[in-house]
Amino acid sequence: MRLLIVDDDAELGALIKEFLEREGFSVDCALDGHSGLEQAQQGSYDLVILDVMLPGLDGFQILKRLRLSSRVPVLMLTARGEDVDRIIGLELGADDYLPKPFNPRELAARVKAILRRTEARATRGRIEVNGVALDPGTRSVTRDGKPVDVTTLEFDILEQLMRNAGHVVSRDGLMESLYNRKATPFDRSIDMHVSHLRKKLEGASPLIKTIRGSGYQFCQSPEAQRPEDEVAAG
Repeated sequence: MRLLIVDDDAELGALIKEFLEREGFSVDCALDGHSGLEQAQQGSYDLVILDVMLPGLDGFQILKRLRLSSRVPVLMLTARGEDVDRIIGLELGADDYLPKPFNPRELAARVKAILRRTEARATRGRIEVNGVALDPGTRSVTRDGKPVDVTTLEFDILEQLMRNAGHVVSRDGLMESLYNRKATPFDRSIDMHVSHLRKKLEGASPLIKTIRGSGYQFCQSPEAQRPEDEVAAG
């Protein structure tokens, strides 16, 4: 597995590189935004570790440009306590984030978790439910035959919900699957991504229901999308 570290802290990059190579990875480093973007676009990397604060192009600019042509998994490194950095990164299509300073073991664990999810996705087949089609092979989504542009995490959440259509998927279940950790009372990233998905899949009635106190449910049929009082009325 080939990894790319984009971080202007040469000493930190060297330490991370040494640690990850002991874990069995092949690791390259870039020290600024422009060279990082160029290497990420031209190299066949399995994952990119991307710092937010970079000279030249910052991490958000790199991620935005990278997502125009690549779905390579990206783990963002953010300043501790900077929730806005985390939210922006996830909205732009980052697969996970890790605040600095961090334990190298946690970084390695998150890298391995992302790669496991990526490998698992490649073996899953296409699925179609209630007019929405999702293809893990091409990472594409359509509704009623029309393309829907989704971020990496939105795709993963939608796939979880569609493969469990008609059943409730809890926030904790989604967090465990996507981030390998439980949700905290203040962590609203899942809710944010679901809200974005609803807007992108917008139709006469919502495809994704919020089940208060439980989680989310993808509607299996148009009838399931109707409000309960409307169904009762016949």
